[in-house]
Amino acid sequence: MKIFTERDIRSFIKLNKEVIHIIEDAFKQLVTNKVVMPPIMRIDVKENNGEVDVKSAYIPNKEFFALKVSSGFFHNYKLGLPSANGFMMLISTKTGEPKAFLLDNGYLTEIRTAAAGAIAAKYLAKEDVTTVGVIGTGAQARYQMRALKLVRDYKEIRVYGRSEPNVRKFKEEMEAALNITVIPASSPEQVVKGSEIVVTTTPAKSPMIKSEWLHPGLHITAMGSDAEDKQELEGNVIANSDRYVCDSKAQCIRLGELHHVVREGKMNKEDNVTELGEIIAGKSPGRINDHEVTVCDLTGTGVQDTAIALYSYQMLEAFETIGMKVDNHKQLTVM
Repeated sequence: MKIFTERDIRSFIKLNKEVIHIIEDAFKQLVTNKVVMPPIMRIDVKENNGEVDVKSAYIPNKEFFALKVSSGFFHNYKLGLPSANGFMMLISTKTGEPKAFLLDNGYLTEIRTAAAGAIAAKYLAKEDVTTVGVIGTGAQARYQMRALKLVRDYKEIRVYGRSEPNVRKFKEEMEAALNITVIPASSPEQVVKGSEIVVTTTPAKSPMIKSEWLHPGLHITAMGSDAEDKQELEGNVIANSDRYVCDSKAQCIRLGELHHVVREGKMNKEDNVTELGEIIAGKSPGRINDHEVTVCDLTGTGVQDTAIALYSYQMLEAFETIGMKVDNHKQLTVM
């Protein structure tokens, strides 16, 4: 079995347009291929505000599939640690043998999640965007803004966070990295009303965005609700939007923003819901005009994990092979 460390993975796997394409194709596979994607298994560790998720998906005709274990412990900031962690294991689809461990400490999950946010904006946000907003100031908020810049050439970010020092740090880092202006907001309302795209990246357990803040042309990507008790959007945000899209209807009914809308009686389980892969595959339209209010509900899917793990393994294998050839050549030269 091959083992790749976080350092190896970070050296060769970057958030770029190629990764966005890989994840985009994964969403397409989910609706056009016979992908086997079991429900998420989650273990809650409530006394430490933590959770551990196990996700997986088998994509037909691929050499491997990934089994991912990821954690989110949201008091870790008090210990000076990131909230996200985890690893991915690649298993042979021919023999069932474990072939590789990707000890990424959650990095690949951050990358594939950010790519999904960019894909949602690509198909559901207006083409011409000046101001985007983000609620949350953690690692995923940063990745989301970097990924969004690859599909929309925005000029400024409005950001809301509960910690002023974290907001200041976010401002400094994003302005330097993206050459844009970052405007701290005093409330989520200011972010929503002043932005054309809004991304939520929090583990909130009560809604942070209200329906009365919606305005023509707005797109919202919500990705914090990946458990039954999490909710970032008021139910009427989805009910009053012109277009609601999710990564997996079955998964979002169970634990996404859609879960709360159905629970509140604002939608039915039987209602037609568009999945992001359907838009990518050309089976359903994305944004139709610049006046629509659109919402994308992303809970994170196993098919994304298999896609990013396969891509990472192939890249690492290729560089490892090149490295071996160079080392062998040097040894021969010395001899």
